[in-house]
Amino acid sequence: MSDPLLDIRQLVKYYPVTGGVFRRHIADVKAVDGVDLKIERGECLGLVGESGCGKTTLGKTILRLHDATSGRVYFSQTASRVEEVEKLLASGRPEERRKAARRDVDVTVMKGRRLRELRRKMQIVFQDPSNSLNPRMLIRDIVAEPLVAQRMVKGSEIEGRVLELLSVVGMGAGHLKRYPHEFSGGQRQRIAIARALATSPEFVLMDEPTSALDVSVQAQILNLLKRLQRDFKLTYLFVTHHLLVVKYTSDRIAVMYLGKVVELAPTPDMFRQPLHPYTKALLSAIPIPDPETGRERIILTGDVPNPVDPPRACRFHPRCRYAKDICREVEPRLEDAGQGHMVACHRWREI
Repeated sequence: MSDPLLDIRQLVKYYPVTGGVFRRHIADVKAVDGVDLKIERGECLGLVGESGCGKTTLGKTILRLHDATSGRVYFSQTASRVEEVEKLLASGRPEERRKAARRDVDVTVMKGRRLRELRRKMQIVFQDPSNSLNPRMLIRDIVAEPLVAQRMVKGSEIEGRVLELLSVVGMGAGHLKRYPHEFSGGQRQRIAIARALATSPEFVLMDEPTSALDVSVQAQILNLLKRLQRDFKLTYLFVTHHLLVVKYTSDRIAVMYLGKVVELAPTPDMFRQPLHPYTKALLSAIPIPDPETGRERIILTGDVPNPVDPPRACRFHPRCRYAKDICREVEPRLEDAGQGHMVACHRWREI
């Protein structure tokens, strides 16, 4: 297997909670808490879970839209270079040398020119195009904005490049001098996709790109995304709560619960034989379009715990019907279950 495009190591993102007259730091919202992931070049990795589990925060922290609390994100680095930096970090060498070693390879500490160059290679398509497109700008200027910011084309070449990008997503010259409110939801999302493609990125974060659209339009956008991935050799992180969408688009699926990845597997394996109790509950909620077909519906008890004070050890144990003493005492780690299937559960072999 080739070197992964993204290698994420123990990524953490906490949001401080303040209180009292002097607004002192009293706690943290543990949105992302020690995530390890590798995303291969050219693949689409689906990221699923309940609302509030940290999916979008993880994606934005990878892109450096949010600064990480700790952890490392290696983008387009060889495995040997990553391991070299990891060994240096694990050594007792002075902090200055460790920072210097990370600055050119770790997204979380990049600054200046290196970070600006990185912005060209990593882009995002937001959930709601009504909010992600500036209502006061013409479509021509919206799509051209990243080209101007990155100084990628000369002034005389901008309109031609914008037309080229719009044609890729199924739009034309007649749309250049119109405003976002003059388009349908599906057309606005196509414009957002064209803007994301403007800098010829290698990696695109898809943050629930179809959830604000009608079902028929969703299918069109999903087919467009698959075609663009094939034609431009893109790598996607596809964030969604819709399991059937990731079944159609993704090569692998990662399941998040309360800031942690609890299961990671190739898409066919995830749907054929889920191993984590939480994943089984999610899959059991998918409706079957046949009233004669019966299936056990797994109802999770209780509410999602507070991310400010999550359960110790296994975070899912208060809602798990298979929980034992070890689940309350020892935190499970992602464990290889064979054929690329990873699961963080003490009792997956028994379930």
